[in-house]
Amino acid sequence: MGLRFILLPLLLLAVAANSAFAQDSETSPQGRTVVSKVTPVYPDLAKRTHISGVVKLRATIAPNGSVKSIESVGGNPLLIKAAHEAVTKWRYAPAADETRELIELRFDTR
Repeated sequence: MGLRFILLPLLLLAVAANSAFAQDSETSPQGRTVVSKVTPVYPDLAKRTHISGVVKLRATIAPNGSVKSIESVGGNPLLIKAAHEAVTKWRYAPAADETRELIELRFDTR
């Protein structure tokens, strides 16, 4: 019975590690080179209320380097919109195929 209490957490840990790896496999292995970046505008309300943090986005990049679509992965809703608006204007180096990139943008009130 004691062995079961040891094996169950190990099994859950192995499953969690495997599913985390599967999520990361959606991004391109080397990552596409960003040719042109637009810095997000820090929202006034977020500044005034001292909201900071990281916004995570997953972007689908077309073969020609344009941002085709973006989905929010995490972050404060006040910051997500600003991050989304900036990343839609980014340009990547051309590639043979469409890729998915995980993008993290840090907003800091300092």
